[in-house]
Amino acid sequence: MRYRNRFLKILSSVLYDLPAPVNLTIFWNFGSLLGVCLMMQIFTGLLMAVHYTPEVSQAFDSVVHIMRDVNGGWFLRSAHANGASFFFGCIYAHIGRGIFYHSFFMTHTWLVGCTLFVVLMAIAFTGYVLPWGQMSFWGATVITNLFSAIPYIGPSLVEWLWGGFCVGDATLKRFFVFHFLAPFILMVLVGVHIVFLHDTGSGNPLGIDSDAEAVPFHSYYVLKDLVGIVIMVGALCLIVFCEPDLFSDPTNFTPADPMKTPLHIQPEWYFLFAYTILRSIPNKLGGVMALAGSVLILYILPLYPKSLWRGSQYNPVAQFVFWAFVSNFIVLTYIGMCPVEPPFEFVGMVASVLYFLFYIIYPITWFFWENIIFDETYESGDVYDEVYEKNF
Repeated sequence: MRYRNRFLKILSSVLYDLPAPVNLTIFWNFGSLLGVCLMMQIFTGLLMAVHYTPEVSQAFDSVVHIMRDVNGGWFLRSAHANGASFFFGCIYAHIGRGIFYHSFFMTHTWLVGCTLFVVLMAIAFTGYVLPWGQMSFWGATVITNLFSAIPYIGPSLVEWLWGGFCVGDATLKRFFVFHFLAPFILMVLVGVHIVFLHDTGSGNPLGIDSDAEAVPFHSYYVLKDLVGIVIMVGALCLIVFCEPDLFSDPTNFTPADPMKTPLHIQPEWYFLFAYTILRSIPNKLGGVMALAGSVLILYILPLYPKSLWRGSQYNPVAQFVFWAFVSNFIVLTYIGMCPVEPPFEFVGMVASVLYFLFYIIYPITWFFWENIIFDETYESGDVYDEVYEKNF
């Protein structure tokens, strides 16, 4: 039946009969987990939007109303707020796997994925402002003020974002509209991402393409993905039922007060790495450029020269550099939670420099290791050219 109906035939080729490498590990599960996270966020967000009021005088109270008076509202709010943390946890793991296994050489798939990440960060930021708590208001004030560092158009751009001369009613309404509509744009980008992925095919831990070793996506990887989905949803439910405020900032349980600035302003944990980089540079424009560069630098990875191996699994030097980068990312996240004072200020500056150095050192390690292993092979060039042409 699925072959006679055109729609079912297309759906089958994407989800049912899709050839997939036989040796995919759990690190390839995060793509499906991200899809589930997106669906959960859209579903819970739509249900909450029915009761939310995007006005400065009522936004905080409407969130309290959802939590206390709406049937199941406490579950929707907790699942949506904590689901965002799971969403970013999965996407960081997904990006990390792509960097480790050189998935960025699938250029179109990678570039669309980077765009997805940027849009997701914008959605998460606007969503964090909507509860209109103390940290929401001051977070919106600080982050939107960063655009004023842009030469010539900066101040006008900030006033346009605010809809006035300060963060207020117009700002909240604009953020709500963007937060409501952008996830549907995200769904379109996800579709494009999947189309490009199926055009090139998934990578695998060996880094070698072989159609002879492919298996149908169903039931091999459908069942494997279901296990990951059950574990993730179970972990999310455990947090929602037992510790719903685990990732919440206590300051945000206070209504926004423009006359009282919190002692320590910080974003959600998934933005802390970029926040640390921002505040590590004393110059405002330099900090904004470093902040943008910490995310946009992912776009340049497809420009790297290709190595002999597709991935770092056979390269201990590259593996060390990669895991050092992961450790440094965790340090940046931790420093973002600390006040700007010694020794955290100095550690943040060092970690910020190391973050950008990774993107320079990482490709060098490929050729350093290849020169050690294949020194004589490189001189003749025959074996290298044969393997390179086969894989790339």
